[in-house]
Amino acid sequence: MPDTPRPRQPAEQISELTTARLSLYLRCLEAMDAEGIRTVSSLGLADHCNLNAALVRKDLAYFGEFGVRGVGYFVKHLKRHLKMILGLDRHQQVVILGAGNLGFALADYPGFRAEGFNVVAMLDTDEAKVGTRSKSGVVVCHMRDLEQIVARDHIDIGVLAVPHGAAQAVIDQVIATGVRAILNFARGTLRVPPHVKLKSVDLSVSLESLSYFLAQSGDPNG
Repeated sequence: MPDTPRPRQPAEQISELTTARLSLYLRCLEAMDAEGIRTVSSLGLADHCNLNAALVRKDLAYFGEFGVRGVGYFVKHLKRHLKMILGLDRHQQVVILGAGNLGFALADYPGFRAEGFNVVAMLDTDEAKVGTRSKSGVVVCHMRDLEQIVARDHIDIGVLAVPHGAAQAVIDQVIATGVRAILNFARGTLRVPPHVKLKSVDLSVSLESLSYFLAQSGDPNG
């Protein structure tokens, strides 16, 4: 088994769909590793992920040659390299903007720390909340301390959990501190400069998509 794959510089911009599938492959590999599975073929990995083998091979080929002819992929080896590609081989420092119900729920979500995302603080403008802590111990600080916290804790990612009316102003403040990656839970469209990556999660849109499916499929008992 080679210690490192032969790196390959992608000739084109890697799409978000591809990087999302890398995360899916990693989840499947972690499950296989937990089951004691040592090797897996592209077909086996595809079956675990409900995809096709050609797509798996194409996605991985963007980043190097990980497989061994006649063997397939070594599970631990591929898992380690996918973590490196996704930047999960180091801890990412996270600050949550907004200490409402959603902010507290996100601060206490155990999956963040398990995957190396360290929530260092929540920020809010409500003086009554400043100094309180979430169940897991994440402290609420005032928004005026944003720049200091970003510099002190080397914040990598900002998580926006504020009402839509305040979202653009808050995101502008976050960007001004040098944070270049933002996960947004506020509704609506937000503007960011080209050097900042914004990923929005709109739960209402997801529910509306499910509602559409139910509306189009009709009543199965009808």
